[in-house]
Amino acid sequence: IILPLEWFPLNKPSAGDYFHMAYNVITPFLLLKLIERSPKTLPRSMIYVSIIMFVMGASIHLVGDSVNHRLIFSGYQHHLSVRENPIIKNLKPETLIDSFELLYYYDEYLGHSMWYIPFFLILFIYFTGCFTPVEEESRMPVAALLLMGPSSLYYWYLVTEGQIFILYIFTFFAMMALVMHQKRKGLVLDSNGLFLFYSFIITLVLIALWVVWLWNDKILRKKYPGVIYIPEPWAFYTLHMSNLH
Repeated sequence: IILPLEWFPLNKPSAGDYFHMAYNVITPFLLLKLIERSPKTLPRSMIYVSIIMFVMGASIHLVGDSVNHRLIFSGYQHHLSVRENPIIKNLKPETLIDSFELLYYYDEYLGHSMWYIPFFLILFIYFTGCFTPVEEESRMPVAALLLMGPSSLYYWYLVTEGQIFILYIFTFFAMMALVMHQKRKGLVLDSNGLFLFYSFIITLVLIALWVVWLWNDKILRKKYPGVIYIPEPWAFYTLHMSNLH
């Protein structure tokens, strides 16, 4: 969308795909490092299974997301369902539509579940080791404060684009419960724990602002009819911003 199409033809990976490939390698490594720093951890076999699930889920999402984003250049509209899209609903034979729905299922449901469940599980395990009895250690350096904004935006994008609000909010509630439980023992969050906890709080505020802003959007309401109404950024883009390019 940003870089010239001649640099990354539609039949080749885009610049974003290469960044996603790097993410699929770097993030599991960082998650393993987080687990190593936590005094409380899972059995080693469960950690390996979690990392394998993460890589598989993120890789499934990479393929589905790459195709979906390339379809935008052909007129695909993310604010519509697969069958309602103008470029999809007239495909012949009609069984091709089933194939695109299968791709959407792998991307939005199976891939996201296998990606995000291990991700938030490992984050929470890491969080359990971020407590200290020393008040002086419960202060964040200036660098952490500066990084809190980008960190919160990252989690906001994961929750909204991944449609994983329930997983996120349950993780956040578990973190809150753990903070209150550890406080009774005289333990407080260290700087790493504060960074993660405050990032989650700011993320919740960003999600609330996002929902309030798009609350009366009838088209997005139709795409997300459930009790939990949290539109995807890409759906907003194809509905309101794609005509700017």
